[in-house]
Formats: sequence, structure tokens, C-alpha cells
Amino acid sequence: MRLGIVSAVFLGHSATTLAWVAPNSRVSTGVRSGISSLRMSSDEFCVGVLGDLHIDPRKMEDYEVGRSQWLPIIGDATASHGNVAICSLGDLGESKNCDHNPANPSELFAGTTICHETAADFLGSFGVPYEVIGGNHDLEGIDEFATDEENLELFLRAHNKPTPNFMREIADKTLLVGLSSTVFRDAKYTSHEVTVDAEQMKWFEQTLVDHPADDGWKIFVFTHAPPNGSGLRVLQENHVVNGCCWLNHSNDAECRKFIELVREHRCIKGWFSGHFHLGQDYQDSITFPTIDPKEGPYPNRGSCVFVQTSVMRSGSSRDGRQQSRLIRGNKDGFEICTVDHKDGGKIRLDATITYRDDTHEVGVYAHGDIADKDEKFFKVYQPSAGDELHPPDDGYIGDKWTEDGTLLVVDEITQDTKAWWNMACGRVLGMLNGMLIEYDPSTLAPLGLVVGADELVGKKIAVINSGLEECLIDDGELNIGMEGAECEGMEAVEQAVVLIDEKDGQVTVVQPNEDGSFWRKIVRNKMIRMKEARRIKAAKLFAEELGLGEDAKVVPSWGPYMSTSGTAKKTGVAGLTAKAEV
Repeated sequence: MRLGIVSAVFLGHSATTLAWVAPNSRVSTGVRSGISSLRMSSDEFCVGVLGDLHIDPRKMEDYEVGRSQWLPIIGDATASHGNVAICSLGDLGESKNCDHNPANPSELFAGTTICHETAADFLGSFGVPYEVIGGNHDLEGIDEFATDEENLELFLRAHNKPTPNFMREIADKTLLVGLSSTVFRDAKYTSHEVTVDAEQMKWFEQTLVDHPADDGWKIFVFTHAPPNGSGLRVLQENHVVNGCCWLNHSNDAECRKFIELVREHRCIKGWFSGHFHLGQDYQDSITFPTIDPKEGPYPNRGSCVFVQTSVMRSGSSRDGRQQSRLIRGNKDGFEICTVDHKDGGKIRLDATITYRDDTHEVGVYAHGDIADKDEKFFKVYQPSAGDELHPPDDGYIGDKWTEDGTLLVVDEITQDTKAWWNMACGRVLGMLNGMLIEYDPSTLAPLGLVVGADELVGKKIAVINSGLEECLIDDGELNIGMEGAECEGMEAVEQAVVLIDEKDGQVTVVQPNEDGSFWRKIVRNKMIRMKEARRIKAAKLFAEELGLGEDAKVVPSWGPYMSTSGTAKKTGVAGLTAKAEV
């Protein structure tokens, strides 16, 4: 096939110069560009999608096996039409010391120079062009690089990328588009939030405008984490409560922007992500833009199919699966397949998507959940608001307000309590697994932990009016206004969420954050937590020097800084809303 170059830089690795080499060696694998394209003359294409690699240079067996399974797939597609590429979803290195730097036995492998060069060698060894995006661990070379900018420059240089984002025309009017996470040290909250910066977002929006569905364009997007509203299976006990589940998770407007773009631009046909380390055997590892009305409410996901991608190495899997994704497409639609690395690289069809026209498609699952009968792995309840054909789900209690504006959850909260409601301010709260969770008002995707099970189970929740009565103005049409200086800053209907402990007579007010949200940004920047941990360690050593002994109790002083954990598990305040620890 003759390929016409439409950019100044050749995009791809030469198949004749590539060989998978030992991790400690570094060879040149050709020149590639992040924002350029090869124009393909055929409408057929094939893309191999690799989830979180988390390469550990001491444990390369799974990668060697996975690559050997991919090579015949790639070879067949290359011989058939030639429109082939590999896309890595980031998190390229293991976030632990891998005996890679004798001079610093505590250095993490992820984000280092040797990490990215090893990953570049591996990704460049498949004999076809590869694209890669940055995940939440790819700038974690905190001992080698002082800033995110320095670490990002190494990432780009190692993979011959001019920018963190990429665009490749894999087939006629078919684009592969990728966006990277570019923040780690400078993260406002958890360093493991996947953050797409403003410059990439501006470029992404313009790319969508320039390639409309009405002109026949089809775009497949690749990011490390999925967008809010994707409907994919998530980890409630990890990514949700820690605020690193969705793209730009901690910023309401930015977090919601991705699904708004999907709804607006129907050229987006597929969106692939990793991040969760979950397998592809669950049906909700793929979600369709439309479903049969008999199955439930309209999901409002534009024309986009969202796809979760598993991992290649056994040590990185949360559920024992070792799988990659294969996309095979043409002008009529595309197939999403699994390459099962535990089953000899067997290819399994997971879903078929057929284009009805430029802005509509039909998706069909090839199978249901494939799991042991007793496996209930990470199945998470998500509220459903219903639509004109469907009522809200059984957990909705927003129709149980009293005349005086109080909502009382009568039953004592247990680990099994499921209930959700809308606050007057537009926020959505609900209970799941003994926790109070905030949900996105538009998508009802979980945003984060409000009250932990340690503080909630065994109590009751009520929502009450908290505004000053003299500030309420009723015009007779239930339109409420405010007047007077003492009413400054009040909402039209101000409410308070309270926890009621009838056993000891205590009532706890759940105060919202300054921005009006409720979910707690408990897990903070990793750099800050490391400094806090060092201070505690120093205090323990000092206590021993004072003769207080090895068992001396050393505790942080205040609020959210009482834990250096990277996982949000509890919200109770010792001695106040929870049993005192000291």
C-alpha cells in the first residue's frame, strides 16, 4: 500500500530496525511525532490497546509472552491492509523500588529515565507505530526530577513525542486521539488524579470542531482514566473515595467537561481507558451510547462507546485477569475484542458496533459477564434518575420530604443501606456500603466520600432547613428570595445535613466544602504526605531519645492532616465523632 505523508515528520518505527532488547539496553527505534498523521488509503484499521503496563524490570516474563501473542495479530493486519498501530494507556512503570538504582534503594521505578526508556524499547518492539499517553504514575520520578515539567520533558523525549497529546489518522477519516496526565507534584489534592491540562483541552476541543461527524469523521479517544459519565465499572473503595477515579476528578467543571464534549460532538465513537486494573470479562467494562428502552433509561453518552482495558502482567491485576484490547474497524463500524494473555493470546469478540449513519450506531454485546458464580468483584451501585419512560431506581428517596422541608432516613444506617436524594443546591448525596457519597448531578457518577462507614453506620441521616426564617420571601408562587444584609451569602433554600446518634444523643453537622461540594478531598498531594510522614518519623525518634520508649504515641495535630495514608478510609474525628485514640 502506498502511504502519503501529510506531515513534516514521519510517524512510526521502522519494522526492519526493531527488536525487543534487554531492559538495561537502549536502542534507537526511529523517529515519531505526537501530532501528525499518516493518511491511510484504506478504510480498514487495527489498533492494539495496552492497559497499565507497570513494568517491573525484574519480572519481564509476562511482557515477553504478551508481545509474542500480539505479533501474529499485528502481522496479519499489516499484511491485510497495513493500517495498524499500538496505543499504550500509560502508567508504564511499577510504583515501587525495583532494584534498578543501587545508589538509591528507596527510589521508585515509575517515572524515571530508565523506566521510560525501558517502556519505549518494549512499545517500539511490536514492528508498528506506537502511541503512548501519560498516566498518574508516569511523572512519579520524584527522586530524579525536581518538577513535573522536567519529568514530562523526559517522558516526551524518551517516546519521541513533541507534545503530551497525539493525533493519528489510522484510516480514511478515522482518527486516534490521546490526552496525557501532566500533573503529579503540583496536584492540589491526590497526586494520582489523572489531570489533563488546559492546553491539551483547548487542542482537543478544536480537534473535535475541525473533524465533525457530519463530514464523516470518526474519532477514537485514549486517556488513562475514563471521563465522568462513562458508566464503566469503578473501584468504590479506591479511586472514587480518593478523588482519582475520573479525568480531572477534583474540579467539578473540568470533570464534567469531557462528557459534555462527548454529547456535543458525535464524531467521538470510542473512548478507551485503563487505570482500574480490572479485567474485561464484565459486561460493564464496555458501555454503549444507547440501549434498548426496555433495559433502562437513555444513558446520554452521545455516539461514544466507552471501554475499560485490563493489564498484561499478573502482578498488576486486581482480579487475576491479564488482557488487552483489540480494535478492528472499517467504514461500516468496528469490533472490540479481548486478547487474553492467560489463554495463549486467544482473541474473543466482546462487542460489535455498526454505524447506522454518521451520528448514530448500534452496539451489540457478544457475551454477558464471564465470572465465577460466587464472584461479585467490584460491582458498584450507581443511582438512576430514570426518564420519561422509567421511574428513578428504588434507592431514590427524594420524594419523601415533609411539608416543613425535612428529609429523614428513618431506618438505622447499615452497610446495606442504599438511598439517594437531591439537595436544594443541586448536589446529589446517597448512601452505599455504609458510606455517604456525593454523586455528579448530571451523570450520577460517584464523586467521592462524604462520611465514612466508621462515622455513619448505626446512625440516622436527616436533611433540614438551615436558613434564617426572616430571610425567606414567599411571593405566593413558591419563588423564594432574600433581603437584608444579614442574609448575604444565603442560598434560596439553605439546608443542613445532620447525622443523628440516638444512643449518645449526639448530632453531627456535615458541613459542605467552601465551593459547595460535599465530598472530602482527604488524600492530599503525595509530596506533602511524604514530608508529613518524615516529620512523624523524626518525632518518634526524638521521643525515643527523650526516654519515652519505642511505644511512645506520636500523633499529628489537626483535621485532615491526622493521616498520611494515600487512601481515604475514615472521616470520623477521634474524640469528637469517633472514639478518642489518645
